[in-house]
Amino acid sequence: MKVGFVSLPFTGHLNPMVALARKVQTRGHKVIFIGIPDIEPTIRAANLDFIPYCDKEFPLGSLDRYLAPISRLHGLAAVENTNLHLTPGLAKAAFEHLPRLIKKIGVEALVIDTLHRFLELVPMSLNIPCVHIWTALHIDGTGTTPPCIYNWPHEDTPQARVRNLEGLKKIGGMASPTLDLAKAYAEKAGLQIDWTNPATAVPRLAVISQTPKEFDFPGIPWPPQFHYAGPFHESEGHAPIPFPWETLNGKPLIYASLGTLVNGLDHVYKTILQAVGKLPAVQVVLSIGMNVELDSLEPIPANTVVVRRAPQIELLKRAALCITHAGLNTTLEALAQGVPMVALPIAYDQPGVFLKPPCTGADEHGSHPTSRSAHGIHRRRPQHTTLALSGMSMTFFFRNSIVLIIHVLRLLLSFSSNSTAPIKID
Repeated sequence: MKVGFVSLPFTGHLNPMVALARKVQTRGHKVIFIGIPDIEPTIRAANLDFIPYCDKEFPLGSLDRYLAPISRLHGLAAVENTNLHLTPGLAKAAFEHLPRLIKKIGVEALVIDTLHRFLELVPMSLNIPCVHIWTALHIDGTGTTPPCIYNWPHEDTPQARVRNLEGLKKIGGMASPTLDLAKAYAEKAGLQIDWTNPATAVPRLAVISQTPKEFDFPGIPWPPQFHYAGPFHESEGHAPIPFPWETLNGKPLIYASLGTLVNGLDHVYKTILQAVGKLPAVQVVLSIGMNVELDSLEPIPANTVVVRRAPQIELLKRAALCITHAGLNTTLEALAQGVPMVALPIAYDQPGVFLKPPCTGADEHGSHPTSRSAHGIHRRRPQHTTLALSGMSMTFFFRNSIVLIIHVLRLLLSFSSNSTAPIKID
């Protein structure tokens, strides 16, 4: 079968979609990744076929112009900016060009990033099967649990459900520019969509989340086609990322990163640097991305290696601690390696990732979870995996470096008492 993949052009979405596409390809299917020109190097590095589209609307180099302003935002401001300035343009271009392209190349089924909003209307109009993939933390549309963009605790009360449903309405309002485009496309294509029922356009074949079931709250009334199936990550299928391995000195390693999207907040990096600079017994690798000037972070502590990009999984295999923005990919990768985390959730699904049971340190029975992955590999397993945070809010950042120092020390002390012997995860 010839299977098309379409993803939002963000690294955090592309990486799991690429891992999934590579797995589908190993099953003997012909995989074609379709996207804007800027993502071609990522797809080619994974040895996947790539076909660009909407190159007039999103010419090579245009993505960075959209992402640079987002990198300096936090909380709902980042979500609103994306829904106002980027996703409507992607949807408009897709509605215009994707149906014709799919017919031309003979795609027989489509795998779509769920957050590429309303794109499922295209395969519906062409009468070909479609699957949704939640590369980010999925959103529970029933109101049973809080939407992940908010820092609300999970509470099984009528008041909490009312709050959650109001939050969902606000999310829907943010997507209104794209919704207007979707309604116009559906009308033109002759699709009968009940826009008062969000489930009308949900693919009936499958909705797949890369979030493991153990990472979610219990009791969500998912439809039968919803499946927990993650995590979707792999060490291969990426272009090599240069790294000065010779600088690692054998001291306990702290890996720190704010991801690839909202990574332009230099005051957060400065707080991290001030904190770890007071810990001479450790070494730090800080990955800062492309949206911060290195000079603005000086002075750099002697125990810290600062890089633009880092081979994250390989560093996590060596790390004693991870300082993270609580992005879903980094969190799942750290959990897979049994690495404790200090979390600084900034925007998008990060508040929700932070509040999941394995991160707060207890499951629904109040006991500490064990590290687990769907891949059955050997890894270190601490007695418990903790995600530490103080003063978290949608405008969160560490105002006082001593707070971070305390959390780092606490986690390092906790980790030092844990066994690092490899175990088999069934």
